[in-house]
Amino acid sequence: MNLVVVESPAKAKTINKYLGSDYKVLASYGHVRDLPAKDGSVKPDEDFLMLWDVDAKSAKRLSEIADFAKSADKIILATDPDREGEAISWHVLEVLQKKKAIKGATVQRVVFNAITKAAVTEAMKHPRDIDMELVEAYLARRALDYLVGFTLSPVLWRKLPGSRSAGRVQSVSLRLVVDREIEIERFKNQEYWTVEADVSAGGDPFLARMVKHDGKRLTKFDLGDETTALAAKAAVDGATLKIASVEKKPARRSPAPPFTTSTLQQEAARKLGFSTQRTMQAAQKLYEGIDIGGETVGLITYMRTDGVQSAPEALDEAREVIGGVYGKDYVPEKPRFYSTKAKNAQEAHEAIRPTSLARNPGSLRLESDLGRLYELIWKRMIASQMEAARIERTTIELESADGKTGLRATGQVILFDGYLAVYEEGRDDDADEESGRLPQVTEGAAAKVITARADQHFTEPPPRYSEASLVKKMEELGIGRPSTYASVLTVLRDREYVRMDKNRFIPEDKGRLVTAFLE
Repeated sequence: MNLVVVESPAKAKTINKYLGSDYKVLASYGHVRDLPAKDGSVKPDEDFLMLWDVDAKSAKRLSEIADFAKSADKIILATDPDREGEAISWHVLEVLQKKKAIKGATVQRVVFNAITKAAVTEAMKHPRDIDMELVEAYLARRALDYLVGFTLSPVLWRKLPGSRSAGRVQSVSLRLVVDREIEIERFKNQEYWTVEADVSAGGDPFLARMVKHDGKRLTKFDLGDETTALAAKAAVDGATLKIASVEKKPARRSPAPPFTTSTLQQEAARKLGFSTQRTMQAAQKLYEGIDIGGETVGLITYMRTDGVQSAPEALDEAREVIGGVYGKDYVPEKPRFYSTKAKNAQEAHEAIRPTSLARNPGSLRLESDLGRLYELIWKRMIASQMEAARIERTTIELESADGKTGLRATGQVILFDGYLAVYEEGRDDDADEESGRLPQVTEGAAAKVITARADQHFTEPPPRYSEASLVKKMEELGIGRPSTYASVLTVLRDREYVRMDKNRFIPEDKGRLVTAFLE
């Protein structure tokens, strides 16, 4: 008999079906040991000796695993394919050795990136040893988390009653939120005006903005008050204009790569309004498997990854689906390959993608969150292998006869939608893109102003962080790991260090005090 250890019971059931009766698949239910929440669990003076503790629930499960291990010919550790998964395998092995449960069995480590019959049976053919470098990386991080959290938290409890905890990642993300709030409070808005006009050059009218006044190019704050703005508007009203130039520039827009953990969390926040926690819970279920026609199938690849590359068979399948659904014009000459730019990216894992792109979101009956997230992942993967969008950007420059007043109109036209037929990446704080079509005009033709307007504006403070923009900022600064963002942001809310308003983070007084104290 062969014993296989995985992390979750849902996965255990599915994998047991794939492997058959020669295998017994048991779940560790995540981490089996942790550092006890008391002083002295990590000893820096003794080469960072770590004293582990097994809780009652885990002890029961480990006993069950040990009982089976004693009679097993082979013990296969098949926990998740990331640093945490490697650590769980190491913990399980350590406990089994201490219990003297490994009699004559060989111990192997197996990883699969997707829970499908093909992926699991293929992975079983390529066992390896536990990767101690990944385990050491986990241990270093766990020791740091403990030393920062358990050294600082008691100081906070003594000095700031009511504050609950500090942490290596938690306190830094809280500081980002507090710093942004201080920036907003210190912000002094500045008035500026713009002058726009509806202009016609014989055909349909179009919108143009004043870019030159009194022979001088305008910068943002040149029209700083109403008097100046009205004088500029009068100049536009009284000008005899002609089309000075028409410039048409072709441009291409390429699709974004398939999802990593971080980009999935950001897009699900922008497009679906999901919190990072809700996104990861739904992704976990899609990965572990959904019952489809009586068979449990993992619908997406592993959801904790920094990788943007995909397996060759996935690229071939994507190209086939694109050709079938959208037509051959949408299939690029050769597959697109992506590489990661994040500075502390790890894992040689694939991007997050459907295990089979032939499973169209419309053909699956999934509960609301799962269906919406699966559709997002499917569209992003398909779009990433599609032809670029072809755009034509047009700029019309208008000038007065005396050369003192100038206006500009910009527009863009999509000549071929390419990947935009499926998916467009969201933005956190949209800058308006002028995307209208401009009429055909001839260089040198006369143009007349139909109406001109002077509009007052004020500069805006930087926006508060949303979940998407905070995750993006943390990733840029190399703070934490995408797999832990969900739990970190949840802790900030649970500790009442921050509150959410219109999906934006606002620091509470408690959070500001803790940050000021730690600084």
